[in-house]
Amino acid sequence: MDPELEAFIPLFPRADLTDPVTARKSFAGLAAAVPAPDTAGMEIEDRTVPADPGVPVRIYRPHGAQAAIVWLHGGGFVMGDVDTEHPWAARIAGLSGVIVISVGYRLAPEHPFPAALDDAYAVLVWAAEHAAELGIDPARIAVGGHSSGAGLAAAVALRAGDQHGPPICFQLLNQPGLDDRQETWSARTFTETPWLTRDKVADGWRHYLGSAPASPYAAAARADDLSGLPPAHIATAEFCPNRDEDITYAVRLLQAGVSVELHQWPGTFHGSQAILSAEVSQRQNAELAAALRRALAV
Repeated sequence: MDPELEAFIPLFPRADLTDPVTARKSFAGLAAAVPAPDTAGMEIEDRTVPADPGVPVRIYRPHGAQAAIVWLHGGGFVMGDVDTEHPWAARIAGLSGVIVISVGYRLAPEHPFPAALDDAYAVLVWAAEHAAELGIDPARIAVGGHSSGAGLAAAVALRAGDQHGPPICFQLLNQPGLDDRQETWSARTFTETPWLTRDKVADGWRHYLGSAPASPYAAAARADDLSGLPPAHIATAEFCPNRDEDITYAVRLLQAGVSVELHQWPGTFHGSQAILSAEVSQRQNAELAAALRRALAV
């Protein structure tokens, strides 16, 4: 493991999603401790996307930006909102020069699948339909996210393709949660890795799926046909339970004729890009923004 990252492991709280309410409080506390980037060069606006129910979004608009990404926070499907995601959404907007629409989707277990997917998809449709009002080039709208949010982004891309929805030009998937089955080598081996453990992954999927059977729109790795999906950048962490399902998904996209950039970060663990003092974390965050700039021609 990267020695800069390893030094922080004793400071990490116990990873646990058995009690979602307690987990949310802990997650909010961790997010509040992350230094927010300078947002002087952008407009930030809170809005509610009309849906049933309305979906809160926070829009980060760098000066002169026209390309956009619908951005979905992580948190195991049960934690997070536009406030906890602020340090990351603002950082991506500032580093990339892209409009970031951060989505406050409904959380499980109170709102199991497909609530979060429905909210994310509603925001994508709204962004495309109101592109002129929002100052967005409708041909340059991407989807992306961290962890469970990246899994949601992959599902949004699948749904948009199947339902002939708004065109998505790119997927930015950082350590996505794509497969509820936990059958890969990394899922079976990295059972007590920092921040994301096997039990935490299982609890997140259990809360999210509820009584519904797993489907491709819940767990994108279950999709049989990946052809026609947007180009993707997939980033993985070496010591992450999700690692192998992410690499497998990237290979399957390639085999389906989809252009993919896969970046496997050695010495890292799930969510370690949040340790901003580490050199490798700085490179991880910079690369996500650079991939977005390249894909959206910013």
